[in-house]
Formats: sequence, C-alpha cells, structure tokens
Amino acid sequence: MKKTIIAALLLGSAAGAHADAAGGPGCGWGNMLFEGQSGMPMHLLATLVNGTSGNATFGMTTGTNGCDTSGALTYSGKSLLAMNGVLEEVAMDMATGEGEALTALSVSMGVPAEERAHFNQVMHQNFSAIFSRDDVTAGEVADQISAVMKADAVLAKHI
Repeated sequence: MKKTIIAALLLGSAAGAHADAAGGPGCGWGNMLFEGQSGMPMHLLATLVNGTSGNATFGMTTGTNGCDTSGALTYSGKSLLAMNGVLEEVAMDMATGEGEALTALSVSMGVPAEERAHFNQVMHQNFSAIFSRDDVTAGEVADQISAVMKADAVLAKHI
C-alpha cells in the first residue's frame, strides 16, 4: 500500500509538472481563444481545448498555431524529491538498495521494469556520492542521480 501511495505521488507530481512554453508561448487554439486571460480556470480551459482537439500537437509538428519547438524546454516547479518525506524515504531505500520509494523513483524516471534491479544496484553503489552530506538538498540529489545515470550505459538512455 505504501508503495502505491509513493508511486501515485511521484507520478501525479510528474503529470502536474509543466514545461515552460512547450511548443512555444501561445501555442494552440486554446491559447488563441483565451489570449489575455489569466488565472487557473483560463489556463485549464486553454489546456482542455488544446488537449482534446490535438491542435497543439499538430501545431508543433507543422510549425503552425503559434507553435515553435526550436527553444529549449525549462521547468520552474519544485523537485519531486523535495516533497515532504520523499527524500528521506529515497535515501533509506537507496542505502539498502531496495524499497518502495526507490521503485517509485525509478518508475517516475521512466526506467522499465526489467532494468529496475540494475537501477537499484547502481543507486545503492553510488549512495555516498548522491547523498554526499547530511544537509544535501533535493535539487542536489536530483542532479547527482542524473549524473550517475548518465555515467551508466544502461541507465543513460533514460536521462
């Protein structure tokens, strides 16, 4: 049950994460229809219009509908690891090389089931580099996990 809750939190947070200007600012009919509006209801309506009609995807593919995919994506939200208690759970599981939080982390990072044992082993072997001090921040942990994954031939493709 605990594993399900952690996975749901991580995946729910990942689904709620957004990239700045995916397809460009003002991309899609929803943005065109609600141009100049602000607030969560307007953003949700614009997203609903873009998502249900598929026009933003079409616009990104064809370079129409105000969409431009030449810019780099950015993320200005809070790290998933920074969620209350998740970092500590990941640290405990990483120290032992197995556990629900570590599995949830691997799932949220797109590691397929057949590679999760390898992910757990690599994270366990690099625990001291990832959690280099007692007051390490979630951002530093995320950066170190990425660095460790990039250095591993199997895991590098998931970064």
